[in-house]
Amino acid sequence: MRSLGFDVRTAADAAGVTEELAAVPAHERVALVDPRFVGHVHALRLALTDPRFPAAATRGALTVQPEARTALTRALAAAAHPGETAPAGAAGGPERAAVPGADTRDGDAGPFGGDAGPSGGAVASGAGHRPGATVRAPGAVHASGEYAGSPSRTRPSGAATALGPSGATALDSSGAAALAPSGATALDPSRATALGPSGTAAADGSAPAPGAHPSGAAAPGAPGATAPGATGTHSWVDDIAARLDAEGVPVHRPELGVLVAAVPADARERATAADAVAAVDDERVRLRAAVKSRDGFFTTFCISPYSRYIARWCARRGLTPNQVTTASLLTALIAAACAATGTRPGFVSAGVLLIASFVLDCTDGQLARYSLQYSTLGAWLDATFDRAKEYAYYAGLALGAARAGGGDDVWALALGAMVLQTCRHVVDFAFNEANHDATGNTSPTAALSGRLDSVGWTVWARRMIVLPIGERWAMIAVLTAFTTPRITFYALLVGCALAACYTTAGRVLRSLTRRAERSDRAVRALAELTDSGPLAEAVAKAAARGAGSFLAPLSAVLGAAAVLAGTAAGGFGSWLPVGCAVLYAVLAGVAVAAPLKGPLDWLVPPLFRAAEYGTILILAARSEVNGALPAAFGLVAAVAYHHYDTVYRIRGGTGAPPHRLVRAIGGHEGRTVVVTAAAALLHDQNQGFTIALTALAAALALAVLIESIRFWVSSGAPAVHDETGEPA
Repeated sequence: MRSLGFDVRTAADAAGVTEELAAVPAHERVALVDPRFVGHVHALRLALTDPRFPAAATRGALTVQPEARTALTRALAAAAHPGETAPAGAAGGPERAAVPGADTRDGDAGPFGGDAGPSGGAVASGAGHRPGATVRAPGAVHASGEYAGSPSRTRPSGAATALGPSGATALDSSGAAALAPSGATALDPSRATALGPSGTAAADGSAPAPGAHPSGAAAPGAPGATAPGATGTHSWVDDIAARLDAEGVPVHRPELGVLVAAVPADARERATAADAVAAVDDERVRLRAAVKSRDGFFTTFCISPYSRYIARWCARRGLTPNQVTTASLLTALIAAACAATGTRPGFVSAGVLLIASFVLDCTDGQLARYSLQYSTLGAWLDATFDRAKEYAYYAGLALGAARAGGGDDVWALALGAMVLQTCRHVVDFAFNEANHDATGNTSPTAALSGRLDSVGWTVWARRMIVLPIGERWAMIAVLTAFTTPRITFYALLVGCALAACYTTAGRVLRSLTRRAERSDRAVRALAELTDSGPLAEAVAKAAARGAGSFLAPLSAVLGAAAVLAGTAAGGFGSWLPVGCAVLYAVLAGVAVAAPLKGPLDWLVPPLFRAAEYGTILILAARSEVNGALPAAFGLVAAVAYHHYDTVYRIRGGTGAPPHRLVRAIGGHEGRTVVVTAAAALLHDQNQGFTIALTALAAALALAVLIESIRFWVSSGAPAVHDETGEPA
């Protein structure tokens, strides 16, 4: 336990645990561990150090965040008086039977055993490592108001109290197991699994456990395993976890895969458990679990095989994921600066540095999973820096093209690439938000995709077709080094366009063949993703209507087509784009006049993004005003940041940015009207349009960044980490 950051105390029974618990400051995390626990160090690490959950447990070990301390005290009181509130199947209090064959050394829990004395508990407490940084359990439903929505410390450190009659569990020669001071997980006593003949975790000793990773690695969240053939004895710590569940405290139980977590009943079972622990290399499991289970081809085969070891190197030297994320950003910015030189050595250096930045980008997430260092600030950095790096690199290429021999102007291509990539992401986000919690969510197209997953080569082919971030950055890096910025952007636009057509067509087909009932949460998320401002809201109130199957996407398509076609036909300085923008605002209001429950209503947000970004691009490209395209690039970047910020807030379950901010920056339709009006009013002034775009970009960036930073560093912001492996 001490190796995971805790001090250790012992207690003989529930009353002693309660007494020791009272001595731990209320703002610290605590953990209980049965001193007979036998298992891998990493099993305890997964169960007791993950900061994202208010309570967590595995067989014989339990931890709670400060917000669940009161519930833990009640559960301990119930354990001390089992006749009053004991749940069905509970043992009725701490067990006192002696366990033979004990080795009690120095009071530290080790991966190969604990003491043989009567069962007790380990209580780990830890103060918040960074005051004010908090997380919430994703999707947790809190039944008790005392901890509902309350923050959890992200990286507590400090005392761990192991409560048992004869001291804490013993150290094994291979190293001490310890309780870490952050979030934890637990296994229900009835769900402990055994190792099957093939060496993978199995529920009954004969079949692999759900979530077991290939080659013996533990998949994140797989059920914990007891030793082969050892059913283990009942642990009163498991009773406490069950009582917390009964009270409505969401107790997270991690999937341990082949890792062992057991409470042996006697010396024979203890020896069997120790053999099972020795048979599995938990460090190998830990390294494999640090890598996403679903990632792109380039990332999986060209980056992750060695980046996981970089992550371990960083962990052993005390580096944090946030530091690695920042290093990745700085590396990408240096790459952009190299590309901006416009020289061949600069382009080659830029390509090499972009790949190095991507390696670090993979490493930060792997380091977070390897060391379980999740934080609110890390979630914010990870969610935004990828886009900042990519778009800064586009700007660097555009600057380099202008400075290279011949002075090629590719700003329109750079802006087009940013617009296309951002719209692709909005398609992904809107579709997933609309369908991830839908009921009756079935589709023949989805079933066909599932069948294709059984054919290995089709999985990788489909992942590469969508041009995920690994393949995309590799292509950009190679083309930068050996060709010109214009060729690089042409290839990027063609590749992203094909990927967008493939993914959008497939999702439209799924939506048309899917029978699903969209949840209220999904409807609310789609409404927030539309980013509607005062103009659209006024029209929506006046045009209140019942939900229609296809009226919303049809209105959005007509509005987007009208403003884009009018802007292209009218040209710079014409008032036609202004009239079309007003029509777009009216149709946008009609689109959101009813809840977005139709099968294709998830298309509304990406259509709005395409209309707004596309209008800015066309006007800047047609203006032929010096500096208009770089200013437009900055404006779209500021607006895109606002939209990405909205997405990641929704993913965290906190909703969109404050409505006052959305209204203050005009909404998508308001900004479109303002930009078209600026082009019409300032067309005869030399730099008027450029100045207007620059001022608007600066004002939007300032307003959005202030609110975003305030939110992500506030005590109520959740830690959101992308574990899906979806292309980005």
